[in-house]
Amino acid sequence: MSDFEHSLAVFIDYENLALGATPKGRGKRIAAITPDIGRILERLVEKGKLVVKRAYSDWQRFSDVVKELHGLGIDLTEIPDRGLTGKNSADIRLAVDAMELCYSKDFIDTFVVVSGDSDFTPLVTKLKENGKTVIGVGMRDSTSELLATNCDEFMFYEEIGMSGDVPAIPDSPGTEKRSAYQLLFDSIAALQRENAETMHSSLIKDTIRRKVPHFSEQVHGYRSFTQLLEEAQTLGLIAMHKDSKSGTWVVEGFSGH
Repeated sequence: MSDFEHSLAVFIDYENLALGATPKGRGKRIAAITPDIGRILERLVEKGKLVVKRAYSDWQRFSDVVKELHGLGIDLTEIPDRGLTGKNSADIRLAVDAMELCYSKDFIDTFVVVSGDSDFTPLVTKLKENGKTVIGVGMRDSTSELLATNCDEFMFYEEIGMSGDVPAIPDSPGTEKRSAYQLLFDSIAALQRENAETMHSSLIKDTIRRKVPHFSEQVHGYRSFTQLLEEAQTLGLIAMHKDSKSGTWVVEGFSGH
């Protein structure tokens, strides 16, 4: 399997993430901050296809985000008030569902646990024993070091979406073309984060389409994806060369980087 053909199952302990994002007051009741789940999914789609997306919580407590999460295609599992079902009821349900999927869906090779709770460490260990890659996502200040160190990779929410060393889009292209450049730059940066050794033009386009399935270069004013790449090279924004065997463009990275 190619490094960019992974199938991911995402399990979100929403309450843990929301409370982890909330600053702690001095004896005062502070409303939970709403984490940007779309931001997390956009980062994860760089790693492969998201085939399962589930979130667990007492949704009466977070009713204001239900519509948004449904819009992201996330299945919401209702966990009643913890006072009635027990403190770890959401953790247990998430773990049971993850293991059921681990045993029943062989094609899912990567599991994502969105939580900083150390109670998920045994789940992470068991998934790895079954040959699965496990990625964790959590808030820096509320993530257990035990959980983070047991995952194959752990991403802190606060660092997701940081632009890094990406060039500014010039003013010369029109509005439609500028949006194409943004997708191009985001996808090149994503592949660099994933340590892609060779960024063929087809790989870059596939990465864009994982982010925006309806992407078409024609909508942005280009006859072909190659024309977009060549224009970006002419403007000094990216460096690339032609593969000697296939004759296709290979992007080396951003110019001067």
